[in-house]
Amino acid sequence: MKTINILHITAITALSIASPYLNAQEKNYVSEVWIADEGKTYKNPILYADYSDPDAIRVGEDYYMTASSFNEAPGLPILHSKDMVNWKLVNYAIQDVLPNEHFSTPKRGDGVWAPSIRFHKDEFYIYWGDPDFGIYMVKTKDPLGVWEKPVLVMEGKGLIDSCPFWDEDGNPYLVHGWAGSRAGVKSILTLNKMNPEGTKVLDKGVHVFDGHDAHPTVEGPKMYKRNGYYYIFAPAGGVATGWQLVLRSKNIYGPYEEKIVLEQGATKINGPHQGAWVDTPSGEDWFYHFQDADTYGRIVHLQPMRWEKDWPMMGIDNNKNGIGEPVLAYKKPNVGQSYPIVTPSETDEFDGDKLGLQWQWSANENIVWSSKLPGQKFLRLFSIKIPEGEKNLWNIPNLLTQKFPAPHFVASTKVKLTPEDAKEGKVAGLLVMGLDHESIVITNKPDGFYLQVRKAEKADKGGEEKVLFETKLKENEAYLKVHVSEPNGLCQFSYSENGKNFTKVDHVFQAKPGKWIGAKVGLYSISTTKVPRGGYADFDWFRITKN
Repeated sequence: MKTINILHITAITALSIASPYLNAQEKNYVSEVWIADEGKTYKNPILYADYSDPDAIRVGEDYYMTASSFNEAPGLPILHSKDMVNWKLVNYAIQDVLPNEHFSTPKRGDGVWAPSIRFHKDEFYIYWGDPDFGIYMVKTKDPLGVWEKPVLVMEGKGLIDSCPFWDEDGNPYLVHGWAGSRAGVKSILTLNKMNPEGTKVLDKGVHVFDGHDAHPTVEGPKMYKRNGYYYIFAPAGGVATGWQLVLRSKNIYGPYEEKIVLEQGATKINGPHQGAWVDTPSGEDWFYHFQDADTYGRIVHLQPMRWEKDWPMMGIDNNKNGIGEPVLAYKKPNVGQSYPIVTPSETDEFDGDKLGLQWQWSANENIVWSSKLPGQKFLRLFSIKIPEGEKNLWNIPNLLTQKFPAPHFVASTKVKLTPEDAKEGKVAGLLVMGLDHESIVITNKPDGFYLQVRKAEKADKGGEEKVLFETKLKENEAYLKVHVSEPNGLCQFSYSENGKNFTKVDHVFQAKPGKWIGAKVGLYSISTTKVPRGGYADFDWFRITKN
């Protein structure tokens, strides 16, 4: 008989709180460009979007997932599912990345790393590590409501990838990894005792596993208990080239036995690791993990899982070497009934009172960046001056972006630029953001309005943004598009002045991932430093479509 700690909890209290909020959410969204649900089966990835380092739990008949969000705000996305395949983005656990002032400007690649979500005594907990500040915790009784103020559980440099664990006697622990870039050492896992509230560690910790000999870059630990064994699920070998490792011991401090349970093998799914063991009420076991898809980010897969001799077996052991390989398609989990197809939102018509949940800023939001008034059928982005000396958009906080949602898609918008008193220097448009970035924009000059395509290579290294293409417009508005396709996110921009006849720009841009994240697509409105303040851009809508 299975005994599982913190993996799943039948929580009538939590369900009675959550269900009304779930029913009150906006209409379910169905993507035009990626759907994993294929009826009785599903295809991987279940989320073709950069939900990096996913962790998930079941609470009664509801499933919740969170993921790394790094410097992007709001952070710690909360996704909800009823069947483990169809996921909806329903909330964020934090509105600002801590410390607030530090993340008021982009600290790309820093911030929220590899969170763990757990349910304990009718409360949802998320722990995450910030490599520069330490391990934080945030909690709530209602995952769709306002989460409490985060608490710094363990202060220090290099503390990352944390996971809480409440033992059967009620004693809480925290297992975590280390960032070599800050701590000077990595590839070790450490276990700390916590106070009963889970708000502070009580000791310096004990190393419970050293991966230097056979499992370099072991990280992302998730702790569970089953049949008297303590288990630590932990990826090793690197994001793009690694494998899923499982450790077990009858003693929480070890020594731990080790076994590789999932590897790329002969498949195309590289780096299949770091995720979550989740079961169904019917008793099935499943494992979520990510795949490093380069420009598209770390996309989420779902693998069947079973137990053999108290070891988990993930995916399918195609070559009979005792190690599973990822599946590209499989029968859907048995959750007792069928549920409608739903996907995270992508298109935003800007008809509501608030932005869609898919949007994130590059730093903690300043309220003066945008305006979305009740009844206003467009989004207004103000022309915020860029800091003196900036050569590109890498350090600009007021970029409004969302994840690439599929290997092939088209993003489009309509924008109207109002420069107010400025005769030149206002810029607004459609952006593909990464280590290189490119955008198609409207800008103003003394003799009128122009459409431009702008590009910066090695933006993270200070590469200067250059104008690749320019043409004069009749008016101060335009329709803008970017077609994104494989391999690896090839982008081609196009524009129209009437919304019907589009002209393709004779240039193809190879999108690049950002720092620890995939490329992002979105909108922005800025001003050069030496022109009068004021000005804004109105965006009528933002759409993700097949063509």
